[in-house]
Amino acid sequence: MLIRTEAPSDILAIDDLLREVSSGSIVAERVMKLRENGQRTLAIVACDDFGKVIGFVMFSPVTLNDEEVNWQALSSLYLTPSYRQRGIARQMVEEGLTSLSELGYPACVVIGDTEYFSRFGFKNNELFSTLSDPLLIVELEENVCRDKKGIIRYGVEFSES
Repeated sequence: MLIRTEAPSDILAIDDLLREVSSGSIVAERVMKLRENGQRTLAIVACDDFGKVIGFVMFSPVTLNDEEVNWQALSSLYLTPSYRQRGIARQMVEEGLTSLSELGYPACVVIGDTEYFSRFGFKNNELFSTLSDPLLIVELEENVCRDKKGIIRYGVEFSES
């Protein structure tokens, strides 16, 4: 098993994976739009022992009150079903968050299951929300959320689908 950053040669394999494990082509098309629009901050893949892409996580920018604050969203997390329950998704997310922190991104948000994402340090924070979904946040820089509140918006790619 190898966890690494996405390479250009992975794009078609990622597209195939997303079409296979998500509901249709909506997610695959969104991920492609994020790439095309320069909104892919970081993408991590997991490859099996033969080099086949079996997992994918992507991070993309969000705004706070329509302002750029350099925050990121964990915007996609997919894994081939036969590889689930082995800690692979956890390794991909942890690698991604570590890389974001090293690159100087101060926070990351996710819309998802509180119990699942809390294992990565994501927490509910009532000072931040999207217009419709519960939001979790992890500070990658200490106290970055202090004195901040408002509406988090994902890129336009998420409203086009």
